[in-house]
Amino acid sequence: MAANDNQEDDVNVFGERLASCSVDPVTGFYRDGCCSTGVEDRGRHVVCAEMTAAFLEFSKRTGNDLSTPRPEVGFPGLKPGDRWCLCADRWQQALEAGAAPRVVLGATHRLALEHVDLADLKRHALDLS
Repeated sequence: MAANDNQEDDVNVFGERLASCSVDPVTGFYRDGCCSTGVEDRGRHVVCAEMTAAFLEFSKRTGNDLSTPRPEVGFPGLKPGDRWCLCADRWQQALEAGAAPRVVLGATHRLALEHVDLADLKRHALDLS
């Protein structure tokens, strides 16, 4: 069960228990390692993605620099290979721009499906054989 009473049910895109996305660096709107979400999370940080140089550059170019550390807010800066809970709309933008990073479906919250198509997520999945 979610630690925060305002969090949505922690279920992934398959209706199963939401897996952890990353604890190094610690990700998630609630900084609990999971792509949990709730009413406070207006951006819906629900897509567990593995960072790539192409995505990090795309994100920086579109106004969200995820690669530069910001120690004043406890943000380490991301590098290729790090996993991070992305806003579903940002992932969709990256998909349309040809820069979508790979995703971990078991750690991607079901509410991502309100913003992105499951078939698109599956095409970018790291955890499907």
